[in-house]
Amino acid sequence: MKIGIHYQTQYAYTEPVSFSTHLFRLFPKSDRYVSLRRLAFQTNADAQVNYRRDLFDNEIASCFYPEKSALLQAALQIELELTPRNAFDFLLDSPALNLPFTYTAREAHALSPYLQNRPAPLLPFWQPPIEPQPTVETLVSLNSALHEHLAYERRDEGAAYTPEETLQLGRGACRDFAVLLAEVARGLGLAARLASGYLCEFESDDKRAEGALHAWTEIYLPGAGWVGFDPTNGYLCNHHHITAAVGFTPEDISPILGRYYHSTHVPANMMATLQITPHD
Repeated sequence: MKIGIHYQTQYAYTEPVSFSTHLFRLFPKSDRYVSLRRLAFQTNADAQVNYRRDLFDNEIASCFYPEKSALLQAALQIELELTPRNAFDFLLDSPALNLPFTYTAREAHALSPYLQNRPAPLLPFWQPPIEPQPTVETLVSLNSALHEHLAYERRDEGAAYTPEETLQLGRGACRDFAVLLAEVARGLGLAARLASGYLCEFESDDKRAEGALHAWTEIYLPGAGWVGFDPTNGYLCNHHHITAAVGFTPEDISPILGRYYHSTHVPANMMATLQITPHD
């Protein structure tokens, strides 16, 4: 399957402002299922753009804007070739077949930033197993429960809700679902991280991420590696989920990270469009 991704965003301020260095995490990670054929990135004409890898090995465009401006804009054109991937095509190591399980000392050391020692947030609609249960079946049940019991809301700007806020409101954007699932998984003794990128919804009637970037959760399962779970939609991630960034916190995976400077508050009008289309 060949697809094209066209993303544009702009912030139009009511008067010229100064900008901090902005980080753009919009570039797909290539693997055996995702092949990058073409990529073009543009931002303000006077910007100095440097490309680098961050702490999580995400590719970043680091953009310095030397002059004041009333407009910050960016555009990205991507052509990809996707190979179908079965989300359940993995085998767990024997010790990880049932929850709870314990990572090896080597795994626990490498995964320590993604683990936590505090209890999982309490979900009124799902209970953790009180005796050993199949790992994949349990996580699929948790992922589905979040999808079924929390309402989805489109929220293009603003920080992610805390798990407590999401549960109290009974709704959230995709990044709120991802944070909640990661915290519950960590509370179960599992290493979890956040992911952001693109979701192809060509065959879906319920297009929750259409026209917007998407976020989900990845959980490390020995023998399988990092397995993606999409609680917003209630299923495991496959080749339709195109990862651009991974990290521990929502800030680590923010597609655009930066701020403006001015002596007073300056209102801005933010617009973003995303189109993902199949190619012949």
